[in-house]
Amino acid sequence: MKMAFQLIFFTFFFTALIFSSLPSNYAHSHYPIDIGPAMVRNLDKEFQDSNTIPGISHITVAGAVLHGFNEIEVWMETAAPGGSTPVHRHACEEVFVVLKGSGTLYVASNASDSDGGKVFPGRPETMHFSVNSTFHVAPDVVHQVLNTDPHQDLHLLVVVSKPPIKVMMYEDWTTPHNEAQLMNPFVWDARYVVADQTSSAQEI
Repeated sequence: MKMAFQLIFFTFFFTALIFSSLPSNYAHSHYPIDIGPAMVRNLDKEFQDSNTIPGISHITVAGAVLHGFNEIEVWMETAAPGGSTPVHRHACEEVFVVLKGSGTLYVASNASDSDGGKVFPGRPETMHFSVNSTFHVAPDVVHQVLNTDPHQDLHLLVVVSKPPIKVMMYEDWTTPHNEAQLMNPFVWDARYVVADQTSSAQEI
């Protein structure tokens, strides 16, 4: 019961951050943004989300909700020293390219642990990576990425399939699978859904 309450609180916490950090210039546009059949864009001018997940900065380079992509989604992510993604899983394939820094990928073992009939990820396997590494995560594998370098940021290029992404969030590796919380839309997409709904309401 306590764990379920904490997961619910975690979900509402992210939702509150989305509303509080929504840029004013994003609250008056419809999504997806029409970027045409081809377009060169400067990533320095793209919105960078540095508030939603502590220690993680995110840019949606090519997204389903934001840009109308159907087959893949591309992100640029920066993890500060000690920064990490939540423990989570999703039904899409995910590929990482390490542009700078080093860290650790934690993945659930092939066989989940059980306790009193509850099945949970259990103690994860660890895989260390560094600059110029690439790694992938298969669909529905519980995982977490951590920047283990105490001195420099971790820069990642991330590609996911089947956008928009829907994420099952775990409090930790002992959270039962049936108590993981669905985040749909996920935090990177939710701000644009909120902005589009706000813009539509203002026009009525």
